Amino acid sequence: MDVIGIIVATVVSTALGMWWYGPGFGKLWTQLAGISKKQRADARKMAPKAMLAGIISTLVMAYVMDLFIIMAGAGTAAAGTLIGLLAWLGFIATTSFGRVIWEGGSVRLYYLNSAYNLLSLALMGAILAVL
Repeated sequence: MDVIGIIVATVVSTALGMWWYGPGFGKLWTQLAGISKKQRADARKMAPKAMLAGIISTLVMAYVMDLFIIMAGAGTAAAGTLIGLLAWLGFIATTSFGRVIWEGGSVRLYYLNSAYNLLSLALMGAILAVL
């Protein structure tokens, strides 16, 4: 287990998420998710708790990704990236598409969220493989 790598991967993924759902694509995300101005204001009040929960869940994800990297014997950024891409395809892309299929969720929102998860897991894999 690589504690430093797990922490770095968590920080990078969290920073990417803050940018992705903030200045990067925040307006589009709130529009596609149907989040009202009141809901945004209410969410700001809960931001510290939500951020902590997000960081903890990202830390768990980085830990599990590190286990995948170790089990695969991946020692290069390319190998780590591939493991991240496969984890995304096998676990994130497939399960989150159920929201579109069964709950009538927005395909565009699925693409936006999936793109973030794809990039996040690919970066996590690369970081964990080389650190």
